[in-house]
Amino acid sequence: MRVGFRVRDRLVSCLDSAPARSEPAQDVTAATPADASQAFGPRNVLLFLHAFPLNASMWEAQLGSTPPGWRVLAPDMRGCGGSEPDDRPDSTTLSLDDYAHDVLALLDHLRVARVVVAGLSMGGYTAFALLRLAPERIAGLVLCNTKAEADSEEAKSGRRDMLRLLDREGITGVASTLTPRLLGVTTRAARPQVDQSVRAMAVRNAADGLRAAITRMMNRADSTCLLPNIKCPTLVVVSDEDVVTPADQGLAMQRAIPASELAMIGRAGHLSSLEQPDRFAGALHRFLAARFRD
Repeated sequence: MRVGFRVRDRLVSCLDSAPARSEPAQDVTAATPADASQAFGPRNVLLFLHAFPLNASMWEAQLGSTPPGWRVLAPDMRGCGGSEPDDRPDSTTLSLDDYAHDVLALLDHLRVARVVVAGLSMGGYTAFALLRLAPERIAGLVLCNTKAEADSEEAKSGRRDMLRLLDREGITGVASTLTPRLLGVTTRAARPQVDQSVRAMAVRNAADGLRAAITRMMNRADSTCLLPNIKCPTLVVVSDEDVVTPADQGLAMQRAIPASELAMIGRAGHLSSLEQPDRFAGALHRFLAARFRD
């Protein structure tokens, strides 16, 4: 079910497979490290971080097939889904650390000490931000259709074009432009309902939320230096029809992370968990069962 809480008077929305109880949104702030050390919760918690320009609803299939013994959380990032956008954001200070701090506040609110973080695309960038800010809170990583490198100058130019498109044509224009690139050729040909779902999900977001997300991705730090020092169990997920983050980029990232594993999702593009949910779930469940045994 969907639950909500407040951080500095801004509503944050989250899908939770096992909420403790139904209660109104609460005003919380991030706990101190001492508070975090006293946190408690289910032994195994899996946290999904969504892609751009989507929201936590992209993980509904995964919440419907929760691995035995696991609790699943999927927050909406600021301005996406049910989470409120930034209040008059300063584009020069927008950072993916903002998303990471929101996630940490959520975990503190739920009194969850450590999680396995699964991030797809922008969600993977946010996972790296979490890794920099609070590595002690991350029990494992699942990096899906994402990369560690910062944006190149060419990529930043593309982001600026996307900002202009958003100003000119709104969220519908962004969804219409991005969706053909996000989905693989197999999905577009055989499962048109996925295309419709992605577009519908995108337009439910706030324009200001997407504008801030684009800026945050454009400003993100390079995370390649983190890869050799990742100690937690890590799964890298790639897809054979991904043109946004081709499989060879994911393979290079996986080779740089000690003792990490690779999963190839066939007949899928950039949104592997949406396009092939059963194959994605199979790879994820095998990884969790092998690396997080009781």
